[in-house]
Amino acid sequence: MAYDLNQLLEAMIENGASDLHLHVGRAPCLRVSGSVISVEGSALTSEDTKNIVNSIIPAVHVDRLKQEGGCDFGMSFRGKARLRVNVHRAKGELGIVFRLIPADIYTLEDLRLPPIVKDLLRRPRGLILVTGPTGSGKSTTLASMVNWINDNIDGHIVTIEDPIEYFHTHKGCVVTQREVHSDVPSFAEGVRASLRQDPDVILIGEMRDLETIEAAITAAETGHLVFATLHTTGAARTVDRILDAFPAGARDQIRVQLSSSIIAIISQCLPRTVDDKRVAAYEIMVRTDGIAAKIRENKTFQITSDIETGGGRGMRTLDADLLALFNQGKISEDEVMTYCQDSEMVRSRLNPKTKI
Repeated sequence: MAYDLNQLLEAMIENGASDLHLHVGRAPCLRVSGSVISVEGSALTSEDTKNIVNSIIPAVHVDRLKQEGGCDFGMSFRGKARLRVNVHRAKGELGIVFRLIPADIYTLEDLRLPPIVKDLLRRPRGLILVTGPTGSGKSTTLASMVNWINDNIDGHIVTIEDPIEYFHTHKGCVVTQREVHSDVPSFAEGVRASLRQDPDVILIGEMRDLETIEAAITAAETGHLVFATLHTTGAARTVDRILDAFPAGARDQIRVQLSSSIIAIISQCLPRTVDDKRVAAYEIMVRTDGIAAKIRENKTFQITSDIETGGGRGMRTLDADLLALFNQGKISEDEVMTYCQDSEMVRSRLNPKTKI
């Protein structure tokens, strides 16, 4: 049977799925509440996936798919939803994954982000990193932050994304959204070009390489509020990941630059709730003089203890937030143990009588 993409996307929306997978040799699959469920029907053929790709791929990505074996882009569906699309080649066949982008941008309160975040968003300059594994909600968090700035502050927001997921209208701010490969060749070039566009806020969809990391730090140092993401978990690991991207001889200088430019690191995950939904848990590091000194002195392993004692400044560890969600009855013990950083400590808190 030939599958109708519109019907599959309708099924995705009706079933509350986060993703739709189309792979040769298997029936279409929906990811619902974290589980992958096959749609009733026959396995997709090579011709099926080729036809679907040809019907949706923007012309600018055709050569890229041929040369690089994959591409990402955004698309709208009948005014009902916006989707992030990944097309990839595997074993010579084309596969497609559609990610549903929520129609509405969540508020900071919806996402459980604490009041300290609004104070951070009012800063005139510096670097705020939102980190976490793929699928942990980083793009949703960034969209919420940009939307809050757009509602509450005037200025110029420039985003460099791959692809553009959430559309932001002009409100208090002028918003310029540029898509990598369509509007600008790379993240690094997008950041460099944005500095000539009189920006107040720059959002970098992902710091993928050394060139982009350097551009982000430079932009933060030169008087702009910069947001960026990394696929790391925890503040200490995030700092280490940035430093490790640089040649050994340059790291001392970068430690100094990073210690002065970084404002905060927000690391997140999306554990499953007891009613089979998702809830965000966060680690929040806000730069203090002590944390800046630890970055300069290459003592990043001590950052976590500063976060643990920084509750008065709005800081929290990921493990503490997971335990708070557990104590509120929102997530199970298994979810806490799946996502926690220090399993022995967390287990002792969950089961105080357990001897470690």
